[in-house]
Amino acid sequence: MGVREAYNQWAPTYDADRNLTRDLDALVTRTTVAAVPCTRILELGCGTGKNTAFLAQLGAHVHALDFADAMLARARAKVPHAHVTFIVADLTAPWPCGDQAVDLVVCNLVLEHIADLHFIFAEAYRCMAAHGHLFACELHPFRQYLGAQAMFQREQAQIAIPACVHHISDFLHAATHAGFRLTALKEWWHCDDQNAPPRLVSFLWEK
Repeated sequence: MGVREAYNQWAPTYDADRNLTRDLDALVTRTTVAAVPCTRILELGCGTGKNTAFLAQLGAHVHALDFADAMLARARAKVPHAHVTFIVADLTAPWPCGDQAVDLVVCNLVLEHIADLHFIFAEAYRCMAAHGHLFACELHPFRQYLGAQAMFQREQAQIAIPACVHHISDFLHAATHAGFRLTALKEWWHCDDQNAPPRLVSFLWEK
């Protein structure tokens, strides 16, 4: 099953399913992004809008992209604000965003499904105004080394969503190559993660 089909199938229960990674990601995003100055935000892979409502409180304009129609339908219903625009978009193709059009690009739990990080960072740099920021929060590669990946339950089957393993050095190299400067890197554990590797890693870069 491909990534788009998997997320379309997961959409009806995504918000209700027990998912410590999703819940921790929301906390990390609010903790990190709240202090970033921005008025124009581009959200990559918004899913059901779990972070979009928060971003709508920060920015005067929010453009939220995703390629799973069922996920976007839930996000539109959850965040019916006039200053938030939801757009169907494939992040592996040129994005529907003008040059230097946003102050903040936000990417959550998306890059594990994308092989070419260099394209993502190049597009983020193109879309971002001078001194803008890029925030990314992803499943920690340590978890992936142990076999973790995005998955959900359907009837009696557990469906694993295709994923790529990106080492922390891969993120850093792709971002630096695009022209970004790293300002923060943090590792995160959920309160239920006892004696376990970090669940998430987050980055904040500046253009």
